[in-house]
Amino acid sequence: QVQLVESGGELVQAGGSLRLSCIASGRSSSIYAMGWFRQGPGKGREFVAATSWSGSIGSIANSVKGRFTISIDDAKNTVYLQMNSLKPEDTAVYYCAAGPQSLVYSSRWSRFDEYRYWGQGTQVTVSS
Repeated sequence: QVQLVESGGELVQAGGSLRLSCIASGRSSSIYAMGWFRQGPGKGREFVAATSWSGSIGSIANSVKGRFTISIDDAKNTVYLQMNSLKPEDTAVYYCAAGPQSLVYSSRWSRFDEYRYWGQGTQVTVSS
């Protein structure tokens, strides 16, 4: 069974930076892609960024493009979300997710039902 554990969320001032981490333990050959989603207060779950495990393809939401970057350290089984120039509207619980090979083929990165495993989430709060 795959487990995903996020960390790195905290309170930060607007304009600041954070790096979220997600460690995948018990990684199986069924995981080919990793993604980040977020859910703000009173909002639905929103796609943020995703990448294939190889890092060769992926996607990033327009709302964070140019500010956020997703990357993978294969040796550490860890996916990162580097967040720069944070805004109060980035306040949310951030979730890490893992998807199968079919997700890489379909490139339906923003579809949360395409992901098979989810972490428990980490809170990011951006103060103005």
